[in-house]
This record gives sequence, structure tokens and C-alpha cells, in this order.
Amino acid sequence: MPKIAPEFLALQRLYHWEKSAPNRVALSQPMGGGAVQDFTWGQVADHSRRMAAHLQAQGWAPGSKVAILSKNCAWWMMSDLAIWMAGYVSVPLYPTLAPETITQILTHSESKACFVGKLDGWEHMQPGVPAGLPCISYPLSPDSARSAYEGWDAIVARTAPLGASPTRAENDLATLIYTSGTTGMPKGVMHSFGNFAWALDRGLQRIPMTGEDRMLSYLPLAHVVERMLVEHGWLRTGMHVYFAESLDTFAADLQRARPTVFFSVPRLWVKFQQGVHHKMPPAKLQRLLGIPILGGIVRKKIQKALGLDQCTFAAGGAAPMPMALLQWYGKLGLPINEGYGMTENLALSHITVAGQHQQGTVGPTYPGVEHRIDPATGEIQMRSQALMMGYYKEPEKTAEVFTADGWLKTGDKGQIDGQGLLRITGRVKDLFKTGKGKYVAPAPIEDKLVMHEAVEACVVTGANLGQPLGIVMLNADFAAKAQDPMARRELEGSLNTHLKTINATLDPHERLQVIVVTTTAWTVDNDVITPTFKVKRNRIEDLYARHYETWEASGQTVIWQ
Repeated sequence: MPKIAPEFLALQRLYHWEKSAPNRVALSQPMGGGAVQDFTWGQVADHSRRMAAHLQAQGWAPGSKVAILSKNCAWWMMSDLAIWMAGYVSVPLYPTLAPETITQILTHSESKACFVGKLDGWEHMQPGVPAGLPCISYPLSPDSARSAYEGWDAIVARTAPLGASPTRAENDLATLIYTSGTTGMPKGVMHSFGNFAWALDRGLQRIPMTGEDRMLSYLPLAHVVERMLVEHGWLRTGMHVYFAESLDTFAADLQRARPTVFFSVPRLWVKFQQGVHHKMPPAKLQRLLGIPILGGIVRKKIQKALGLDQCTFAAGGAAPMPMALLQWYGKLGLPINEGYGMTENLALSHITVAGQHQQGTVGPTYPGVEHRIDPATGEIQMRSQALMMGYYKEPEKTAEVFTADGWLKTGDKGQIDGQGLLRITGRVKDLFKTGKGKYVAPAPIEDKLVMHEAVEACVVTGANLGQPLGIVMLNADFAAKAQDPMARRELEGSLNTHLKTINATLDPHERLQVIVVTTTAWTVDNDVITPTFKVKRNRIEDLYARHYETWEASGQTVIWQ
């Protein structure tokens, strides 16, 4: 196994920027009311050194775990650096978790302390933090957290910085990333410093990032893609990272950052599209884009309105990107590269190559990554130097996801074409059989179903039914409009047309018999979606399965739930 050059490991990157660019702005943190606090590389290193000295003074054994429960902010990144510098292992938690899950992760990881940061629902989460666990608050923490725990600024002010520049070996455990899993309790994925460095090395061969780039950090840093692309991309390249303040200010945050590299999950790309269509009907937009000079002006205007006019590399992932959505952004002059990966391989598996026509696939592997299809099950398997060290304290579960010859079993089904491009066809366990004995892969149908402007999320289901059915959750705008009977009838007509259009593209056994519309939001709090917006199929079955036969027998094509 090739050695990683020590200068590419995370802490060494911090020391490099501390020495070579101490006065360059590294992080821009909104503080509310339009105020922004900038941190230079020198300040990032100074804060991290002081917090590391404080953590070290607690006398915990090397390799102890320290948790971070916060939305993305400058202190999140500095906490991670301080934990590593002190000789410990970071345990990030999603800032939207239920209290029971918080307890499970903090207990399972044996965390010695927890940084409690910027959070929207702290009062709900607080009971999940075990009594007596030492906690540290951030300047943007909720008032009750700042009054209960000692604050970051107070600790930094009274603590002398670490004088030495401690490093961590490439095979040292850096972090436990708990999966947001769509089934069961999260598992702690172990990754080393060398894993991150190798993955960045290969990732930068496909994703062009330099010190001149700007990124907006808004997807949870507890998620592997944001951690890799933003935090470790930042450490590797020295680029400027901006943080989003809130959902309400997101448009303004994008305008402030004008990111040159931008990653988003499909659900948010769809929301951007719906926002554009809200201001300009799709037919009119298509007509304008087809007019030579005017089309170019319209493209630039929309890109600027989105805050993406400076974007040179856009990417999507974490869930399948509908083909129609990719084509729409392509016409807008904002081609999206679709990536594929998972926590267990640091999200470094496949990505489409910029400028090449690879839509409908997730592209070839990154350099140094191998892939194959299990001939028996159709499952995608891969291996690389970024594979996890295993699941923390769960050797049996670790053994289950690796083949005898060391390949990671992804749980996804796929096909590799003659050019080495991977097409994902569904989940190994998501296939279901209808009452006619035919198998249905829900993912491709869901890609079509979600493209209606009113639909925020959807599931295709129907094991043992005569035909599959689709369950859709309306977005907030349409859920509100649907309270009006006339608007509801209009939406029903539109969904009926959408259903006919979809069914015309499907094999007879795949055609949806009915669309069931729910106006109740699917959220992390009610346990229907994961923090990365993936719908939990088993939870959908728990909530709705008892109605399936009634819906099937109703004779209606659109049903309100």
C-alpha cells in the first residue's frame, strides 16, 4: 500500500497554512443581523491550539472520543482540529437528531465530552445528552446551552496555545462518522487520517479545487460528503469557506459566497428549479432559452439570481439525480456532475467527468478505485485505499459488508458499460414483487415521480399488490394551496396528467395504479427521513401499509391521505 506524504495529512495542512498564509481569510461566519466574522488561517490555528491545550489538560487517554453536536460553523471546524491536535478522535452528530439517537451515539462512542453548538432544536435534543457529560458551548449556541456550559471564547481567552505542533500518523483513527442509515440504529464508521489524505489526492484529480476557490458550507458537516469536500478540501487547498446562517437567509448566503464549487443533494437542486419555475413558467423559460442571444442573457440572469454565476464545478449526490433535472440544468448552462459514494468509502467511488456526456450514469471510478458487479446478485462492489477501518465495536457487522477478498459490498445494484461507466439501478433490498409475481425497482420510477413541481419527496411501493402505487409528500407551497378546494382539484388534474406521462414510459407491471398525496411533512423528527433527506422505506411501510389494499381497491388515481 503506497505511503501518504506526511504533508498531505490534515494537521500538517493546518500548520502549512498557519505558516505560509497566516493573514489570509480562511472562514467567514455570519453572526446574525448581517454581521460576518472572518477568521484568518493564523486565527484558526491559534483558536485550535488553545482549545487543544484545554482538552489535553482533561487528562483523557490518547484516542479518547470527543463529540461535536452543531450545525456548520467556524467553531465546528476548529473543534475538529483541536480534537485531533489533542490526540483524540472526533465524533460528529447530525444537528437534527432525536434525543434517543444522541444518547445512543454518545454512549456507544464513549465520548468524554461534547461541543454543543449552533442548533435550532436544542430544547428537544438536550435530554439526549447524558447527565454529567462535560460540554462546551459556541458563541452561536442557544442561550440555554451558553448558560449551562462554559463557552469557547472564555476557554480560548484563558488557555495558552499548544506550543508544539503535534501530528497524527496516517493509520491513526481520526473520526467516527455515524451513518444516517435508512434502517436500524447508526453505525460508527472508522476512518483514518491516511484515508482522508488519499481520498483528497484522488478526488482532486476529478474535482478541480484550488486555493482560489470559494465554497458555501451548509449541508451537515456530520455527513461524509461535506466533511470530505468542504473541511478536508479546505485543509488541502487553502480555499475560502463561507457558512450559511439559516434556511431563511440561504439565498443571501449564496449571494455573499458566490461559490465557485457547489455541491447539493437532489432535493435542493429540485427546490432551486421550482423557485425558478415559480417566477417563470417552464414553457416560457424553454422558449426564451431557445432564442440565441436572449437565451444566453436569460441563463446568466438565472445563474446570478441563484448565486451560482461564478460556479465552475457543480455536483450532486447522496441520492439519485433524476435525468430530467440534469438535462434542465444543462440547458441552463450549469451542468451538474453526479457523484456516487458512501460513508464507508469516504464518498470516493464514482463521479461523472466534466464536459463529457455521461448523464444517466454516475460516471467512471475515481483514479485508484476499482469496481465490479456481483454476478449472482447484481450488487456493486468496490475497493480503494479510502475504505473504512470498520464499524466501531462491531466486527460482525464489519465482516458482513466485505467480501472474502476485501471488496466493499455497497448494497446498491448496478451495471457497468463498455466505457467503464456505472449505472445504478436500485438497492439490492429495495426490489419488491407485486401480486403478479413481477419484480419492481422503485428508484427509477421515483426519479420520474419527484419531477412534478408540487412534489417534495416520494416513495414507490406495493409488495404483493396488483400494481405499484406512489406516495408523494407535497412541498410547503402546494401543501398550503391544497387547503383551497379549487386549488386542490387543479392539482389533482395535474397529478393525473403526470401519472399518465410516467406510466407511458413504464413496463405494464411497473405502472402506478394510484398516487397517494400526503400533506403531512416527512421530517427527521417524525423519523420518516434521514438527516440527508433519504426516505426510510421501512418507516413508510409502518405508517401506510395498512391502507394499501383500500387505496388499490378505490378506483381513484389520486387519493388524499
